[in-house]
Order: sequence, then structure tokens, then C-alpha cells
Amino acid sequence: MAPSDRPHRPRRPRGKLIALFLALGVNLIFLAVLVFSVSWQNRQPQAVTAELYAPPTKAPVEPTPPPPEVKPPPPEPKPEPKPEPKPEPKPEPKPEPKPPPPTPNIEKPQPAPADIAEKARAEAERKRKEQAERERKEQAERERKEAEARIQEEKKQAELRERQQRDLAAMRAQAERETQQRKQAEREAQFRAQAERESRERATQATQAALNRAQADWIDKIRAKIRNNVNLPPNIPGNPEARFEVAQLPTGEVIDVKLTKSSGVPAYDDAVQRAILKASPLPKPAQPDLFVRTLELRFRPYD
Repeated sequence: MAPSDRPHRPRRPRGKLIALFLALGVNLIFLAVLVFSVSWQNRQPQAVTAELYAPPTKAPVEPTPPPPEVKPPPPEPKPEPKPEPKPEPKPEPKPEPKPPPPTPNIEKPQPAPADIAEKARAEAERKRKEQAERERKEQAERERKEAEARIQEEKKQAELRERQQRDLAAMRAQAERETQQRKQAEREAQFRAQAERESRERATQATQAALNRAQADWIDKIRAKIRNNVNLPPNIPGNPEARFEVAQLPTGEVIDVKLTKSSGVPAYDDAVQRAILKASPLPKPAQPDLFVRTLELRFRPYD
């Protein structure tokens, strides 16, 4: 088998070995630092010794016997001296406290590396729990503040919506009142216009009725004057009607007479036409504005 045909062996990853050695070295250094710090903190304080000396006491001095009493001559009276103030008694010195007895220098057993690692893990676990508790409290405080802010915002939005609804309702009520007022004003205007129109119509009708009555009276006067000039022919059957169109001047003078409807009796028609021309000038109306240039006159022989 050729060397090129041999299967290649997988190379061992060097990075894993290096990482393993580095991890072991770091752990050893960390363990040594912990041992050194614990041993340095547990160093026993050195004992201090002190000696106390009591002050020497003075030996008592025996009093000497007084000499024999000699009576001196009576002294002259002297002024009494002022009493001197008594010196205050000095405070007794307090006894110095005795130093505590020296403690025997007993070396404490050094903790094992396993105990140090366990303490370190317990301390790390305690810090982790404290950190988790702080984070939990901070999260709860943030959630409480967010809930309060959300409630406040919702309250503001509700108040804003309620205020907008009140404003909208007030605007609608105002618009409704204005619409009702406008409709009422329109109805009142229509009522006034209708009343004025009816009043004008009644006035017009009354005026027209008065004019019609005045004009009817004027026409009756004209017909009466013409009828007085008619010579009725004999033997007119029934009471036929003849209609004439009479044109006149404002002075009443007749300028033209036309027969618009015959009575069926030519003699009666001719007699009426001659009476119209004979009655000229015709009577004038009571009011000049009632004058009509062309009149339609109707005549019956027996009216």
C-alpha cells in the first residue's frame, strides 16, 4: 500500500489542550490568592506584657514629746485675722486598670482550600441572590410605575374623550337650537307673508269689489239711459238678449256701435242700436279710473 493511500489520522486539536492548561493555571492562582488572603486576615495579634509598680509607702513618724509649758506674759490684744479659705481636698488618684492577662498564643487551624472554595461559592451565590432580588425589586418597581403611568394616561384619554363628547353634544344641541330657531323664524316669516298676502288679497278683493260695484252702477246708469230711448217693436216672442260693443270717449260721446250677438229679432236689434247712438254722451263714471273705452252692453226687451 502506498503512503498516499493510507488514511490520514485526525490531528488532535491543540486549542483544547491550551485552554485546559490555562484554566488549570487560573484556578491554581485563584486558590493561592484565596489561601494567602485568608491566612493574612487570620494572623494572631502579638501579646503585650506590662509590669505595674505600686508607689512606696512612708513609715509613720513618732511624735516628739512637747517641752514643759512656760507661761508667757499676757500678749497684747491683736486684731483677729481673717480666716483663710480652706483648701479643697484633692481627689484621690484612681487606681490604674489592670491589663488583661496575656492570652496564650494559640495558632488557629488554617482553613482548607476546599472550605475556601466553598465559602467563595457561597459568597458568590449570596451575591447572585442579592443581585437577583434587587433586579426583581427594580423590575417590580418599573412595572408598578409603568402601570401607574398607563392608568394615568388611560384616565387622561378617558377625560379627553368625555370632554370631546360633551363638547360635541353641546355643539349638536346648539346646532339643533339654531335649526329650530331658524325654522321657527321661517315659519313666522311665512305666516307673516301669508297674512300680509291674504290681507292684500282681501284689500284687493275689497277694492275690486268696490270697483266692480261702482262700475256696475255706472253701466246700469248707461243701460238705463239707453233703455229709455228704445222703441220696442210689437210682437217680440220671448225675452231674447242682444249684445253690443260700444266704443266711447272719456267725455261719454259714442263713436262706434257693433252688434256682437243678435236677439233674433232684427227690428229689436235696430231699435237698441239707434237708442245707443241717441243716448250719446253716455253718463260718466263716479271715479275717473273706472272709465273703460269699450263696453259690452246686454239688452232684453222685457227687463
